[in-house]
Amino acid sequence: MRYHIQHQTEYQYDFDVTLSQHMLHMTPRHLAWQNTLAHQITISPNPSETSQRLDYFGNSRLYFSIYSPHQTLSVTSESTVEVLPRLLPASLSQSPSWEFVKEELIQHYNTHIEAQAFLFSSPKAGRHHTLANYAAPSFTPGRPLLEAALDLTQRIYQDFEFDDQATSISTPLSDVLAGRRGVCQDFAHLMIACMRSLGLACRYVSGYILTTPPEGQERMIGADASHAWASVYCPDTGWVDFDPTNNCLVQTDHITIAWGRDFSDISPMRGVVLGGGAQQLDVSVTVTPINQY
Repeated sequence: MRYHIQHQTEYQYDFDVTLSQHMLHMTPRHLAWQNTLAHQITISPNPSETSQRLDYFGNSRLYFSIYSPHQTLSVTSESTVEVLPRLLPASLSQSPSWEFVKEELIQHYNTHIEAQAFLFSSPKAGRHHTLANYAAPSFTPGRPLLEAALDLTQRIYQDFEFDDQATSISTPLSDVLAGRRGVCQDFAHLMIACMRSLGLACRYVSGYILTTPPEGQERMIGADASHAWASVYCPDTGWVDFDPTNNCLVQTDHITIAWGRDFSDISPMRGVVLGGGAQQLDVSVTVTPINQY
């Protein structure tokens, strides 16, 4: 599949902003299953300074500063991306047991260095016994890791309702677990924290999903905004992505932008402004297939 992605962010301020500094994670990653064919970010007003580099996790990160007064800030990211089918195990039941993986990550941590950063609590996905208890029905003794992870994906999808008014990015996981409502970021954080609470490595992935599905297929949830899902580490197989918001293994409908421990590592846009007063934020995302083969 090839996609054109347009991600527009606009801030309207009541008064002049005299200084604006921001950091963006809006550039698609180059991966074995994903090629970026074209990409550009347009910022208005024109930045006084820009700098682009890779962060700790290998994501592309763009910094910019605006020193001239402004009451509107607009950022538009446009990309053309080719997404290929991912290589997955023939059967999830052929993966090693989750207990074996847990011990492997402890006993042979030098072999699995990449996974170590995703084993422990992070600001928005902390380990807790209540989360381990929620995950426990999926992670029965001896169950294959990836089979158990898919079962947890399905349970989150069934137990929680998508409600974009129920939470904000500051809502703690304890409230999400109690209220059983939230958005894709909440469900990704929940799955990640559940896995980590069992001693397993899981990371947060941000990106997009297909806005307009093929004829005869249901429209996916969260398609008009940045999307998020979870990626589980399995020795020998590597990272396998699960989308608890849409109850699926991630394949060619998902475009990967960045990954980290949780949302706080890779929010699409964050920054500080001097002045401005109250602000109004408008975000829109459109993902359009341009070729299928």
